[in-house]
Amino acid sequence: MAERIRERLGTDPDIAEKRMFGGMAFLHRGNMAVGVTGDDLMVRVGPDTTEQALTRPGARIFDMTGRPMRGWVVVTGSTVAEDEVLGEWIDKGCAFAASLPPK
Repeated sequence: MAERIRERLGTDPDIAEKRMFGGMAFLHRGNMAVGVTGDDLMVRVGPDTTEQALTRPGARIFDMTGRPMRGWVVVTGSTVAEDEVLGEWIDKGCAFAASLPPK
């Protein structure tokens, strides 16, 4: 999945990759936008749109430690098998990360 994300993001100079959460994260100007953990996609949707994001197929709260991360969802890998669906989630994560001040 990481390769598919790289293809979608292209050569955007604002995007960097970093190993995080046991997988690969993609950061926009230092703020994590999306990532891969196992076969699943992590998406930073922001606290105001989390509930809406959770209504989409395959989405659940991001909770790796028993403490849910506010503003984050995990999308089951099989749900993002189609490039169009994966692209929608990537765009959502990147839009939120771009709304934050650079780190």
